[in-house]
Amino acid sequence: MKVAITGATGVIGQAAVATLLAAGHEVRALARSEAKGAQLSAMGAVPVRTSIGDPEGLHGLVEGADAVCNFATAIPVGYAGVVPGAWRTNDRLRMEGSRRVVEAARSAGVRRVVQESVSFLYADRGDAWVTESASLGITRATEPAAVAETHVQDYSCGSRTGVVLRFGLIVGDDPSTRWQLRAARRGSPIGLGRPDGWLHPVHTDDLGPAVLAALSAPSGVYNVGAAPVRRSDYVAAFADAVGRPEVGFLGPVLNRLAGSRAEPLTRSLRVSAEHFTATTGWAPRRPVFGPSWLDAAGVAAGVAS
Repeated sequence: MKVAITGATGVIGQAAVATLLAAGHEVRALARSEAKGAQLSAMGAVPVRTSIGDPEGLHGLVEGADAVCNFATAIPVGYAGVVPGAWRTNDRLRMEGSRRVVEAARSAGVRRVVQESVSFLYADRGDAWVTESASLGITRATEPAAVAETHVQDYSCGSRTGVVLRFGLIVGDDPSTRWQLRAARRGSPIGLGRPDGWLHPVHTDDLGPAVLAALSAPSGVYNVGAAPVRRSDYVAAFADAVGRPEVGFLGPVLNRLAGSRAEPLTRSLRVSAEHFTATTGWAPRRPVFGPSWLDAAGVAAGVAS
């Protein structure tokens, strides 16, 4: 299958490129610069120099593709997320960028679009299980991801397939996990929400296989991740990884400073990915969160105990 990818040098994109190439697919990827193009070539993908803001370039990227995967994001890491305007680029990519990708796919006659999304779109559900039919909690922070989903759902029809992957919190060898480990080593709090609340994680090892499975999935929205974990257990694993007796949770003052952007990340979400498994056969290689999830990130961040 010929697959065109945007956001191919991000965490999800890199995992997808490696997995799809290993499975025998041809991958073309958007490259915004010569450096990005060289990186993509080294990964084995065919780089196409353009940008999401260039309709002709986007059309050239997706023309002749069997599927288009849109993973273009610009997620601020750590405290950078509370800086005014920090999320502007990411919001624009999700709202306008996703629309442009879908329009390019439609005009080029591409029959399948796969869109990245997030499971913290769901409203806080306490201890209740969260499936794809659960209600969403749409705020200023979550609206861009919801709009991106809508573009793909509107694209779907009898002759076209639109797949939305609601990934859990990405944990593994990625910038956010490395930042949390460094913060934990300093003794800074990293916990969000209630300690007894639920968090929906997904390991970086499971991102690529999920994208591969999405290439054969029917149109729809799918949760992607491992078994949910109590937030207290999640934070305790970071404390163990950096050799501290404990690592704290953000208090009311820090939560206020973080503002509305942090609120979705505090929700108790006991998310189930059973629908994706039942539909595609995908199953997480890392089904249960534990301290070993942090090993590679700890080495990369220089905080391995």
